[in-house]
Amino acid sequence: MIPPRTLRIETGTVTRALYVIGTELCVNPGRNAPPGAARFSVDSTHAVRCRVVPGIPDGHAPPGLYPLTAASVLFITMETISELANDSKLSVTFYGEKNKDLGKAVVHITAVEISLDVDADRDGVVEKNNPNKGSWQWGSDGHGAVLLVNCDSESKFRKKRDCESDAIVKVSDLKDMSHMIVRTNGPSQLPEGYKLVLHISQTDAESVRIFRRRSEGTHGVISTLFSIFVKEFPVVLSSDVLSQEVPYLGGTSEVEFFVEGLRFPDKDFEGLVTINLSLLEPCSENFPETPIFTDKVVFRVAPWIMTPNTLKPVEVFVCCTSDNYPFLKGMRKLVEDSGPKLRVCSENMNRGDRWMQDELEFGYIDAPHQGFPVVLDSPRNGELGDFPYEELLGPDFGYVTREPWTEEVTSLDSFGNLEVSPPVVVNGKSYPLGRIIIGVAFPTVTQGRNMTKVVQDFLYAQKVQDPIRLYSDWLVVGHVDEFMTFVPAPDKKGFRLLLASPDAGYKLLRKVQEEGHGQAKLFEGLEDADEITVDDLLSNEKLQAENRYVQNCIDWNRDVLKRELGLDDEDIIDLPILFTILEDDRAAAYYPDMVNMIVLGKNLGVPKPFGPKVNGRCALEAEMCSLMAQLGLRCTFIDDFASYHKLLGEVHCGSNVRREPFKTKWWSLKL
Repeated sequence: MIPPRTLRIETGTVTRALYVIGTELCVNPGRNAPPGAARFSVDSTHAVRCRVVPGIPDGHAPPGLYPLTAASVLFITMETISELANDSKLSVTFYGEKNKDLGKAVVHITAVEISLDVDADRDGVVEKNNPNKGSWQWGSDGHGAVLLVNCDSESKFRKKRDCESDAIVKVSDLKDMSHMIVRTNGPSQLPEGYKLVLHISQTDAESVRIFRRRSEGTHGVISTLFSIFVKEFPVVLSSDVLSQEVPYLGGTSEVEFFVEGLRFPDKDFEGLVTINLSLLEPCSENFPETPIFTDKVVFRVAPWIMTPNTLKPVEVFVCCTSDNYPFLKGMRKLVEDSGPKLRVCSENMNRGDRWMQDELEFGYIDAPHQGFPVVLDSPRNGELGDFPYEELLGPDFGYVTREPWTEEVTSLDSFGNLEVSPPVVVNGKSYPLGRIIIGVAFPTVTQGRNMTKVVQDFLYAQKVQDPIRLYSDWLVVGHVDEFMTFVPAPDKKGFRLLLASPDAGYKLLRKVQEEGHGQAKLFEGLEDADEITVDDLLSNEKLQAENRYVQNCIDWNRDVLKRELGLDDEDIIDLPILFTILEDDRAAAYYPDMVNMIVLGKNLGVPKPFGPKVNGRCALEAEMCSLMAQLGLRCTFIDDFASYHKLLGEVHCGSNVRREPFKTKWWSLKL
């Protein structure tokens, strides 16, 4: 409920008042009553409704007269729009002793309807005067409008994000903005001196820009806009202009605006933006107008959302290099069998940088009226660094990055170190969009490597995928995708967590040995590796000690994931993978790391492990296929040994997948 607005009246003077339907005017008759006034009466034309508090005359007052006290208040409302300015009247007459008439204060009132409207109920339509438009509430029964960061580029040839331009360069850009309407109803003109002003704070101006449709006579949905010339949409509010008069058109009319988001939620920005519409009243000459009514709307900027392996793949991205033909051949066949589109980044663009996963992470933004994919560019800035901006940014494909200015960028800032779980429920709390997973240094280590704070702050600020920190600094490369991934499953939680497990690796190799295949060789026939028998490997006490340490590191993460994702042991599958300690007492996979895979629906692209052959079949491949077959998943083993594994990466490191967005809408979450 809008609080009553104080209206000042004066005996012997005609006061002009502009009344907004749905509000209430409050008059204190005693403030400017003539000396000696003891009572007052109220008269008005039929459209004006009056209420006096206290409303009981004293025992000596004639009918229609009210005692004048410090507590006397007159409340005025109207329900009918004025046809002409000043067409409704109200008078307050003051009386002294013996009910002597001491004078009259007259008010001429113009009644209008004014509302600033947005899609506060999130159904894609700008409804009229939603009572909840001025606040934000999460949940399916919540309210508040949604705003997209306009981070795509309507031109494929003008490499610049649309939000970096203070003008609309293409009318199709309007679909990426939120619709806002100023609705008015009243006489053909407002009383002289009154005006409507749209305004924002200096702080909010850093996050939003507002354009207006110049053609006042044409109204309609966004789909009708594309035949109108771009100059019809001038910018009205920005960081340079915090307030702007809105034309009052008379009658029942609308003025349309388009609101553009400029930045994502972050550590210094919660994501909420307030836009105000104020009715200003003239005062005395040479003095500024004063606000007598303000309507406001609140937007929340849509968060950047990651997509887990359980969502349908749309496009697969890999690099072509001079030495990765076997990898590319395997990936082409896998993608062909799985359905998504394959996009190969040429050597001219990647310049030998093959780590597609490390350079970028795909996500999306969504609003009731529009949504599109957005790539998050990592701060690693390798030779592949231009690819996200130069090749992906375009119409309905956005771009965002976070660059640290004072922090050192390490391997942990590559996005093999950034994953997201499928939807989970943890201790009764639902995470329908999953939870982000990042790798950092162990909590007690002071000199370890960490993902830069600016990237972590960005991920936490999105709110809807509450991040989890794992310990990954024990690895040479330091990425979580080296020891974990998720695959879809037809039962239980709808997925399984796959973890690298040296224990499972030794268990499998001992079984091979016990079955009489101790002389079977790992890496058999590979030019880039020294063959080793199962017997020799199992007798290597140094390697066993190294893997006991690695298993301890993975078990620590296992416990964190069980706790933070609400998992039981039956939700986890241990994959037989061994590690070895290299530089700085950090670990890397001993043979191709099968957990570092690409997931395309029911098809898995798994690094070919080159394990010992039993009856002509690799024992590691056989175990992997058996474990995944229980989930209805098929394994394709891809040779990445020379071109990726030897460089401390695998299939997942060298590929990336853009997936369909969640069907669950982020604003429906209960936070």
